[in-house]
Amino acid sequence: MADHLIQKAGESMWYVRLAVPADVRAAMGGKTVLTRSLKTGLRGVAMERRHAVIAEWKAAFDAARGKLANRGDAWRDPVVAAAQDLAQRVRDMKIAAALGEEDQSRPAPLKLNSEFESFTNLPELEARQNEANRIYALPGEDSELAKVRFANEVASAILVRRFGKLHELSPAEQAEAQQILNDPKAHKPKSPITTARLKTYREFRESRGGAAKHVDQQVGKMERLSVFLKKEGLPINFDTIDAWLKSLDRAPATLSQYLMAGTAFWKWAAKYDAAWREEYKDKVNPFLGHDLPQGGGSETAGQDREIYTSADASKLHKAALDNDDKPLADLITLGWYTGARIEELCQLSKDSVITVDGIKCFDFPKSKSKASKRVVPIHPSLLSTVDRLTKDTTDTFLIPTASHDHYGKRSHAISKAFGRLRTAAGFSRLHVFHSFRHTVVTELIRADVPDALAKELVGHETGSVTHDIYSKGASTKQKLKAISKLPTLPTV
Repeated sequence: MADHLIQKAGESMWYVRLAVPADVRAAMGGKTVLTRSLKTGLRGVAMERRHAVIAEWKAAFDAARGKLANRGDAWRDPVVAAAQDLAQRVRDMKIAAALGEEDQSRPAPLKLNSEFESFTNLPELEARQNEANRIYALPGEDSELAKVRFANEVASAILVRRFGKLHELSPAEQAEAQQILNDPKAHKPKSPITTARLKTYREFRESRGGAAKHVDQQVGKMERLSVFLKKEGLPINFDTIDAWLKSLDRAPATLSQYLMAGTAFWKWAAKYDAAWREEYKDKVNPFLGHDLPQGGGSETAGQDREIYTSADASKLHKAALDNDDKPLADLITLGWYTGARIEELCQLSKDSVITVDGIKCFDFPKSKSKASKRVVPIHPSLLSTVDRLTKDTTDTFLIPTASHDHYGKRSHAISKAFGRLRTAAGFSRLHVFHSFRHTVVTELIRADVPDALAKELVGHETGSVTHDIYSKGASTKQKLKAISKLPTLPTV
């Protein structure tokens, strides 16, 4: 009935009636329907009074759900412990029955969770065991073993009821408890890193201004951990995190990132997730204290990136042209003469080409750090290329790219293209586009360019308060003289 009002047969009194949702029935005493007299025979009055009663019941449902949420999955641990103990007792009873030790044919005291009294000589169990006419041996089953089987069935049924009442288990949870008691080995702990929990974590990180890519990476790492925990049936602790790290087969630096992601999640959950805080209040952060392997994982782990020689850069430039990939060839040229990051180069537009003190420069916007925002004179050998790119652009950007990734980075596709080109040209994985950055820094140092000026040109902080905070940096003329010391590529 839509208005939740009923009248019982033969009565004029009105009652309010509301079905109890399945997930809170255990908490509501097992009731499927709640009914209460409204103490009036007038329907209009009953319509008014019902609202307060329904609101009271729904508040009780919400409170029960909150209690269940805070309880989490902690009820499964004592069920598993009881199931394992019961299974051991049944094995002992079967051995005793096979040896003819009749006095051992009924359960010995079970060492259950401290919440329970001893399971010794339960009247219900003993009474049912004495009902010999209800114990039927299966085909080929010894009568004594039949008694053991029957005793096991009775004991597990009683335990399910006890756990159900103690922890207010829903019908579905009671069915799961029965399955655990029937076969404790079949139970695999569910990962506490749930989809709902990760969704809340993501929203928290985003609300605190976390970069989309960084948040995605950290949430993704926790999703992979959750899959591992569910697949292996393991709880979350130091040993399982150690096993997870070993299963990843990653370089030490990457494994360190996984641990940092785990620590960030753990700290958030311990502070903002009430159920997690209660369940793990006495637990130490399992992501701390791990000794990571030296080397291993990636074949390039622990190895420094290689630099490109002028011959290497010319080879890559020619290979790009042979592939009819002019944008990639131009990107290689820009990398050689600037040492800029690949995304910085892909973000350069016509407006990024400015003139300062009569000198043409690149105006690099802030990207990775404060020092990344800089003005760098254009190398004399690069001027003709920049003029052409500025003239030919169709979207203001100097380097045309085929696509962007969902974080808005323009370098995604062309970075992949460079990786394929590098491999096809016979270079190792230690040669990456970022190697041009290493090359430029190396060449500047070898040309006796002062350390602070070299860092200023590539967008690195010097580490000096005097220079980073108070100094306005070198003059445009000084920077042009320094950048001009980079060797000219023979093919460009």
